[in-house]
Amino acid sequence: MIAVVTVLSAFALGYFMRSRLAANTTYAVAYLWAFTYQTLYLILDSFGGTSDAPAFEPSDFPLSYGLVTLAIFGLGFALVEAGHRLRLRRRSRRGELVPT
Repeated sequence: MIAVVTVLSAFALGYFMRSRLAANTTYAVAYLWAFTYQTLYLILDSFGGTSDAPAFEPSDFPLSYGLVTLAIFGLGFALVEAGHRLRLRRRSRRGELVPT
């Protein structure tokens, strides 16, 4: 779920929002909402859900889950920046003034 939120929103937010701060904050809020929802879903499944193969065991600390989600979070910020830079590059090609 967090990967879907990152792919669908991060680049678009960077491209369509003028402010980098607003784009990064909006992405972070969307990501953290999805992260909370996904984590709760996986924890409930590991504590006695109906799944045959839960994401992690209740007695183990899910370090790999944390590292993967942190990497996705960082990738999202990189996509926001890429969208913002593409927008600035397109505006400069059209001859519009680009704020520095």
